[in-house]
Amino acid sequence: MRAILLHLVPAAIYLALALSWRLRPAARSGALLRTVLPFALLLHGAGLTLALVADGAAPRFGFSLAFSLSLWLALSFYWVESFFARIEGLQALALPLAALGALLPLIFPPLQPLANAGSRVFQLHLLVAMLAYSLLTLAALHALMMVAVQRQLHRAQPSKILAALPPLLTLESLLFRLIEAGFLLLTLTVGSGIFFSEEIFGKAMVFSHKTVFALAAWLTFAVLLAGRRIRGWRGKKALRLALAGFVFLLLAYVGTRFVLEVLLGRSG
Repeated sequence: MRAILLHLVPAAIYLALALSWRLRPAARSGALLRTVLPFALLLHGAGLTLALVADGAAPRFGFSLAFSLSLWLALSFYWVESFFARIEGLQALALPLAALGALLPLIFPPLQPLANAGSRVFQLHLLVAMLAYSLLTLAALHALMMVAVQRQLHRAQPSKILAALPPLLTLESLLFRLIEAGFLLLTLTVGSGIFFSEEIFGKAMVFSHKTVFALAAWLTFAVLLAGRRIRGWRGKKALRLALAGFVFLLLAYVGTRFVLEVLLGRSG
């Protein structure tokens, strides 16, 4: 029962905060978010910990836990970020997704035993990978929000999401800071996976679906950052590439594991 509540309660809080943003003025809903969100994150984190090590068994991991953990980290970064920038409009995207992320490990318990869980090198690799996932997830949410803002700019009557946000150039600058930080961590993740595969996974690297999608994500973000620096890419082109890179990254682990665990019913 405790494990169930640790998934249900944070999901309910996330949804309540999302609803409060729609019903209350932006400034008041932002203050409420900064006050209440840490409690939801604390409960969500406890639920993730129990899902990772259920009943004292060996650590287990899977698409639901990876997706949930990425959103938990992304929302933690968002909470810190909210003290320095007016980004209340991001709640409309982030909080409903976080509610789904909190519930997924309950609906689809992780099946795959976490191989080499006792290895320090593997633990460091997994930590860096999840931080990269979370920062680039937050960047993808920023990109989606910017797409919504661009569409709102062409309307005569701006919506609440536009009124609650800083100028588009400020959002774009924040987006690229997130992408740059996430790309650095993704580079470390991909590089360690390629060059230290035997130390991390106990076997030589193979070009699986996960590897191909991870490399495609890395290449997409590399092209985006190079184009930004050399050609000054911005606007729709930059947003499309940012979202494409995130889709590749999502497919690299979460998508592959979803197909194996849910559609094919396999744990490995």
